[in-house]
Amino acid sequence: MNEKSNLTVHKLDLSGVACPINYVKAKLKLDEINGGEYLEIILDDGQPIKNVPLSLEQDGHKVTEKVKFGLRQWKITVKKETRG
Repeated sequence: MNEKSNLTVHKLDLSGVACPINYVKAKLKLDEINGGEYLEIILDDGQPIKNVPLSLEQDGHKVTEKVKFGLRQWKITVKKETRG
């Protein structure tokens, strides 16, 4: 049993969304959810998968999973960290 199983996992598909708009959309979605909850984000290969996870970690959140699927997409799971 993993720690995500008891929480709502929010989803955000950013396929085809270019940098830096994909980061902005991910950040806005994280602002909507509670601390300790998870957000699964679909990102394209290339700059999106390089930049978005790094930027979210710099904001203080934790990327708990990064999985490639298909030829050009990734799914990352981000845990929203509470600030305090």
